Amino acid sequence: MTNQTISKQSLVTQLREQIEYPRAGVFSKVLIQDQACQYTLFCLAATTEISEHTSTRNATVNVLEGKGVLNLSGEDITLEPGVFIFMPANAPHALKAEENLAFLLTLSEKVTNK
Repeated sequence: MTNQTISKQSLVTQLREQIEYPRAGVFSKVLIQDQACQYTLFCLAATTEISEHTSTRNATVNVLEGKGVLNLSGEDITLEPGVFIFMPANAPHALKAEENLAFLLTLSEKVTNK
């Protein structure tokens, strides 16, 4: 299945067909975005590390395949297929791929209480 646009706001794709592992490092591909959210496929080669950082936006991680460890606010979380993680805006996090690792990262606007 290739990417299929149904309307300006719709996209249908088979995520597993979009996965491309680099020889080293990170491959990322923005699948679709609007004013509120950005959906990005991340593919990390085995042993790749992303150093600790934060984001001003809320984020979710949906692990598609592979294994790794996400350190979120000082706690290690095992990444494996099926794991879903919500990370609030400004939460410090770092990542290490123990083997080739693919996940869908969704960034969304931080909800503020008024």
